[in-house]
Amino acid sequence: MRHLKEKGIIWEFSFLNLETVVQELFTLQGKSERIKNFPYPRHFATLNHYFMWVFVLVLRLAIVPQFAEIGQEISSINAIIGKYFMWLAIPFYVAVAWIFHTMEKIGRTGENPFEGSANDVPISTIARGIEIDLRQNLGEKNNEIPDQHPVIYDTQM
Repeated sequence: MRHLKEKGIIWEFSFLNLETVVQELFTLQGKSERIKNFPYPRHFATLNHYFMWVFVLVLRLAIVPQFAEIGQEISSINAIIGKYFMWLAIPFYVAVAWIFHTMEKIGRTGENPFEGSANDVPISTIARGIEIDLRQNLGEKNNEIPDQHPVIYDTQM
């Protein structure tokens, strides 16, 4: 850019603006690299995992008495449903435990969104899209502009 300014191809004010943009680009690139390389504190992930299991194991101790109490209240209206209502605690417990276990598993999968797995942020596709847009704005020919990365098994890389 300095060479272009010295030749008089770009105006000094444009040079200063471009220099500011490039400086901001390097700043954002550095921030992105720090985000990617910053280690996720393992104690947070470990605590979430243990608390989820404690919750799932203790949950049944809280659900069964409540379903038994509700079953007694229903007995006055319908004796058969009231008698067996407590057994509905099992599918209810399984559903709630599965939800919490799945949420913890999703959180564990999303810990590192820049590692290139199927559920991560498609950084390469985003960068290629920016490159294509920039090259089109610069007026390059279509045969010089690269194609977007292919989607393989419904996954962008």
